[in-house]
Amino acid sequence: MSPDDQDPPGEPFAEPPTLSDARRLRALTHPVRIALIGKLVLHGPLTAAEASELIDEPPSTCSFHFRQLAKYGVVEEAGGGKGRAKPWRMTTTGFSVTAREDPASQLAEDALIRMVRERQFERYRTWLQTRASYPPRWRDAGDDSEYVFHLTVEELEQLSSDLTAILMPLFQKRMADPSKRPHGSVPVQLLLLSHPIAYPEAGAVEADGEDEDEGTPG
Repeated sequence: MSPDDQDPPGEPFAEPPTLSDARRLRALTHPVRIALIGKLVLHGPLTAAEASELIDEPPSTCSFHFRQLAKYGVVEEAGGGKGRAKPWRMTTTGFSVTAREDPASQLAEDALIRMVRERQFERYRTWLQTRASYPPRWRDAGDDSEYVFHLTVEELEQLSSDLTAILMPLFQKRMADPSKRPHGSVPVQLLLLSHPIAYPEAGAVEADGEDEDEGTPG
């Protein structure tokens, strides 16, 4: 199956919930909960016992954290089974993090993003350490590139929007319906980190058309 295949997707996921308040952000900033989310994304519905085998935590711990994730709308019961034999699944393809303007929410956002990114970077470090064991074609297909652009804030917004429009349909289709995953496919991590590496000059025009009055933060 080609990535351009336009077969109609299965039952669509709900729009990713937006997490913004400090309490909800702190609730997700836990290594077991982040690990459980990661395994549900890769494997689909899991019971606490199955998750226990994957993340090396007791089933009782997995069951507790599944229930906590359910409180915040990230996972839900998949139907069938009771107690620790009850399967759980993601309610969406993920979640969006946009902290409120208060300092507590912003600190909580930073802590959550750091935890998630560290797990992603650890996967990349594992790839570097083990890629010699992969078949040559897979080694060559993996990419490791950096591009530095000179962009306005409007251009950066457009670039992010364009990349999302390209990647999200394939991501959602194959996440929602495992039958859409081609034979021989494996999970592939693609990280897109776009951010300024220099602060805008004082007086630069912002996206809303107003002049920026503040200089570089001290």
